Amino acid sequence: MFKIMVVDDDENARKYLSAVLEAEHFEVITAVNGADAVNMMDREKVDLVLMDVMMPEMDGYETVKALRDTGNLLPVLMISARQLPADMKQGFIAGADDYMTKPVDAEEMVLRIRALLRRAKIAADRKIVLGDVVLDYDRFTVSGHGQVQELPQKEFLLLYKLLSYPGQIFTRLQLMDELWGMDTDSGPETVTTHIGRLRKRFEDWDEFELVSVRGLGYKALKKV
Repeated sequence: MFKIMVVDDDENARKYLSAVLEAEHFEVITAVNGADAVNMMDREKVDLVLMDVMMPEMDGYETVKALRDTGNLLPVLMISARQLPADMKQGFIAGADDYMTKPVDAEEMVLRIRALLRRAKIAADRKIVLGDVVLDYDRFTVSGHGQVQELPQKEFLLLYKLLSYPGQIFTRLQLMDELWGMDTDSGPETVTTHIGRLRKRFEDWDEFELVSVRGLGYKALKKV
């Protein structure tokens, strides 16, 4: 069972968020501010933090920055009544993994939490498992259907990126910047070429599909 820490100075908010998460079968612990949360983390193993921004003593921005400064990569979903783009930007700069504005839609919050937990597990294991298919980040291999394929680095990283965020659309420029770097001499058509090679490699594999989204970019679909 995943353990989630809810950090909020408002007692009613803590009770509400805890009730929503417990109904989804998460284990929940609570903290009243950032300082309390940091102290509790020395004693508790937590899988994700649900963090309010505006709190006394140590606010959400300060708390997340303190965690990241010590190398703690725990997933953090920040929740705030502050809705300006600058507020969200500040949260991401501090080190938050996701940001929601109040009032929070409970169903959306749970979906975001599950996505963050899934990505954290992928990052920790350095593997993506789709039924009998395994992408091994340390070996740049894709195993399945009785075979092991060792992919060229860029092909593997592209496939791994898309399957880490199933259903999410990435533009060619986004993928170029992240996987090839902003200083590359290659153009966005390089992504198209690599997508074509991946489709050819795995055309008979039913576990996933690489989809073109007209005018936008690419996404991966998991089918298992």
